[in-house]
Amino acid sequence: MSHRIGNAPLTVSSLCHASLAFDDAIAILSSEAHALGHESIALGAAAGRRLAEPVVARIDGPRWDCAAMDGYALRNCDLDVGLRHFALRGEIVAGDDALIAVATGSTMRVMTGAPLPDGADRVVMIELCEENGGTVEIRAVPGGKPHVRRRGSDFTAGQTLLDKNRELTPVALVAAAAGDVSHVTLWRQPRVHIIATGDELVAPGEAASRAYRIPDSLTAAIALLSRQWGGLVVRETRTGDDPRAIRDAFSKDDDVTIIIGGASRGNRDFGRSALAPFGLRLLFADVAIKPGKPSWYGKVGEAHVLGLPGNPTAALTVARLFLAPLLAGLGGGEPGSALEWTRLPAAHDVERQAEREAFLIGDTVGGAARLLDRQEASAQLLLGQATILIRRPARAARSREGSLLPVLPI
Repeated sequence: MSHRIGNAPLTVSSLCHASLAFDDAIAILSSEAHALGHESIALGAAAGRRLAEPVVARIDGPRWDCAAMDGYALRNCDLDVGLRHFALRGEIVAGDDALIAVATGSTMRVMTGAPLPDGADRVVMIELCEENGGTVEIRAVPGGKPHVRRRGSDFTAGQTLLDKNRELTPVALVAAAAGDVSHVTLWRQPRVHIIATGDELVAPGEAASRAYRIPDSLTAAIALLSRQWGGLVVRETRTGDDPRAIRDAFSKDDDVTIIIGGASRGNRDFGRSALAPFGLRLLFADVAIKPGKPSWYGKVGEAHVLGLPGNPTAALTVARLFLAPLLAGLGGGEPGSALEWTRLPAAHDVERQAEREAFLIGDTVGGAARLLDRQEASAQLLLGQATILIRRPARAARSREGSLLPVLPI
């Protein structure tokens, strides 16, 4: 198996020596992260999803001329000729459908959103009027806006309200619902299966009562990250370091399988070899980054498989860098949208970078990027403080305080 980046073929044997740069790995992953297809979903269940087709209004908005505020609806021409006292014909509230026309010298009290009576073209604010029995006196001549929302002034039936690929945020849901849309066509969510491997792992809460066991601290975190980037977590499995157990857990029906641990070449690392009988096609492995060098990505048929290191900081870093863009692409977005780096000034001097590109955990202080004290692949305590990844190119020179650093929310 080989890939071509530029004019040079990329082979698995070369990948095993960590010769693959991060950007090249992302290019390979992005080329495979195609949208999975469409599905129709009720609007109320579509929050946070991405549109596969535009949303088109089924009705006008508003559907009729209506009052923009509480007041009295009348003919503006009556005010122009000096009329100030009007016969009150009744009241209209939002939702009324039995309308009475106003003629010369008459008015209807209207509530905000109520249909305007036939013949009326102005609403006089209630604060400018005095009602006495069946008569309304206009105490001050209104100026400016007529306080009428014309039919279709917001949007019209057949108009596109939301474009394809728009995320259904709260404000987007308002627009869709206003157009009388009950169902929307969405990109299908990628189905995610998380397999955490390791003889030492037990569920959080069980380690204290079992000697030589540690809590599985990654499954819940990777599941949350998957959901944040549009994945539908359908299964979470914990296995020992057993290739047969990994094979038994694996299913081609899952769009993305994440294997945590077993990514390196130790005697108990079976992440890749366990899937060989299924025809695993390895697309990259051993990326020249720190932490996370043992990470790998491949496919079994059309199913995607991402292998993460077992060390928590390394695993979460790799998931943010590779899993997030993979899910974004499979869910109908652009993989690159998950890797939008910004630049912040360094809060302190940053030492020269070694031979491998690094993605370091940090946080922000006073609008500047600060590296956390201990950069270890196995660290877990500091992850609770981390808010950003700081990118350091291979062999980057020492960065002085105040110089700009590329950062990504973790």
